[in-house]
Amino acid sequence: MARAATALRPIIEAWEWQTVGLCRDRSTTQFFHPDDDLGRISRRLREAAAKRLCLTCPVRAQCATHALTVGEEYGVWGGFTETERARLRDAGWRDTLGENGLVDIDMLERRLGHVTTSVSMGRPRSPQR
Repeated sequence: MARAATALRPIIEAWEWQTVGLCRDRSTTQFFHPDDDLGRISRRLREAAAKRLCLTCPVRAQCATHALTVGEEYGVWGGFTETERARLRDAGWRDTLGENGLVDIDMLERRLGHVTTSVSMGRPRSPQR
């Protein structure tokens, strides 16, 4: 069965958000675990630095939506680590999609039990009480 022409759109529109991401000109090693790095401390520091950048990124919601939708398994996407995205997939995240088709970052953060200010200081987030 052929797709309706209204369902098709130019590919650039689907990926255009990536051209304005704050990570655009950064090294991929800030967002993806290097093969030769086996240390847990360096991984946490790298992830914290990536997440700090994501906090102010103008396309964070687009990035997180993409990562959750396609099941990105590796790296920090939209301010969420591999482990956090796995937890969101297990807990369910689709109910956080707004009318604009993007996830609600605050809802995702609450679902994970994060205190947002902790990551800005480079420390792992603490669960809310």
